[in-house]
Amino acid sequence: MSPADEIIDIVDEDDHVVGQAPRGEAYARGLRHRCVFVLARDADDRVFVHRRTATKLLFPSRHDMFVGGVVGAGETYDDAALREAEEELGVTGLPRPRPLFSFLYEAEDGPLSWWSRVYEVRCVLPVSPQEEEIDWHGFLTEDELDRRLAERGDGGWLWTPDGVAAYERLRGAGF
Repeated sequence: MSPADEIIDIVDEDDHVVGQAPRGEAYARGLRHRCVFVLARDADDRVFVHRRTATKLLFPSRHDMFVGGVVGAGETYDDAALREAEEELGVTGLPRPRPLFSFLYEAEDGPLSWWSRVYEVRCVLPVSPQEEEIDWHGFLTEDELDRRLAERGDGGWLWTPDGVAAYERLRGAGF
């Protein structure tokens, strides 16, 4: 099945399920849905950073400091966080990601909106990222990550706007 055909829950402004739709339709019509963001740290406390493939439905070829994605229809945030982290990192046996906070992401330049739950997980296993999703990856210290983010307006890396929004909230909350 194509990612655009995956059925997802559509939610209201209070994160209550009000229907279901294919992911592609939800994106095209700006229907609010649910997503998970998982900050994966290695044994040295570095953050897993990656560049999304050019074939991604949203934000192709952009860098992100989170693994994660859309919560499937009927799936819990917690189950989606573990599933997405293991899929994208290419590992099995991760501990359950620790939930940190939720927020409503609303794109500045369009109708995209989703309830987002942010998690953190320690991954001490060797990663083998999913090639369909990730075309480059590395582990960066927080200082290296912050430097890359500061360069984004000066010919630096292009970042996913929802990932930046989640990371700024994460840092602002002292995590």
